[in-house]
Amino acid sequence: MAGQAVGNYTIGRPLVGGLICGLILGDLQLGIACGVAMQLVYIALVTPGGTVSADVRAISYIGIPLAMVAIASQGLNPLGGSAANLAKSVGTLVGTVGTVLYYAVATMNLVWQSFGWKDVHNGKLNKLTAVNFGWPWISHAIFSFLPTMLLTYYGATAVTALRNALPMDGVAMKTLFTVGGMLPCVGIAILLRQIIGRTADFIPFLVGFTLAASLGLNLVSVTVVSLLFAVIMYEVEMSKGDKQNNSVVPEGPNNDDDEEDI
Repeated sequence: MAGQAVGNYTIGRPLVGGLICGLILGDLQLGIACGVAMQLVYIALVTPGGTVSADVRAISYIGIPLAMVAIASQGLNPLGGSAANLAKSVGTLVGTVGTVLYYAVATMNLVWQSFGWKDVHNGKLNKLTAVNFGWPWISHAIFSFLPTMLLTYYGATAVTALRNALPMDGVAMKTLFTVGGMLPCVGIAILLRQIIGRTADFIPFLVGFTLAASLGLNLVSVTVVSLLFAVIMYEVEMSKGDKQNNSVVPEGPNNDDDEEDI
């Protein structure tokens, strides 16, 4: 609810969520340990254009409390390997559930976007503040806050019951994921409008997708390869600039008199 930068990419991360859950549940060491274990699994997880494979917010605020209760009830060492493995397994369990909630929020936000477009066409730009910062709170309250509270309160049995009630191959889930899968197209289109100035710009943009699809590289590997391309392109552009500067004849005093003497 605090936006992408503060909410999703800061407060919603397991490392920060572990600190907050540890403070609330009264075991700061265990909360941070669970957050670290889950953060290692999802450290490179991003949401390009709205595409999400696992919702780290659900992992942080559903998975960490459940993992803390499970570790404490079994008497495991918070800093031990068994506790870390248990935290990772719980995080994976609720990550898929969080994906459902994520797409549900995004789908309901389309309703508020339709309100915003009507306000734009009617010239009521002062109402756009509610579309951006008001109405989406309803989506988060229904599909983020309430499910998180109930799943955390009733424990792992509620998570399992939800997954059994909404199987991935069911009509409801297929419909939700189909609609949610179309939403990233909007984000990718916005990204393209910002970085594509000419047709040739599509080539470096598609390199990462090509490498990931053909070679099976992960996000870190693709980032390193793209960094190498960026350095090469930077050096080429700099060399072009140096050649142009060297080809320009420097301005100086008129040498007509000297030429006539010669």
